Amino acid sequence: GAIVGEGRVKRYRDFTVVVGHDDEYVVEDGECTCADATYNLDAEDPSERCWHAIAVDVADAVGAVDHHDMWYSEVREFL
Repeated sequence: GAIVGEGRVKRYRDFTVVVGHDDEYVVEDGECTCADATYNLDAEDPSERCWHAIAVDVADAVGAVDHHDMWYSEVREFL
């Protein structure tokens, strides 16, 4: 959807990040740092995934990932 089209899936050297409405979420190996993934989804059920993790898969599939040749951990220090 809109997330992918707006270039909100950003890949850094260390992490892939999805820019949400209020915050940025780190998605790594299909795992996401958002509250929904942490508290509401069954980690043992691969079909239960938050929209951030799904957005990364979709962006990968359509070549819409916004690549940044830098470390996200360093970028985060400036935020």
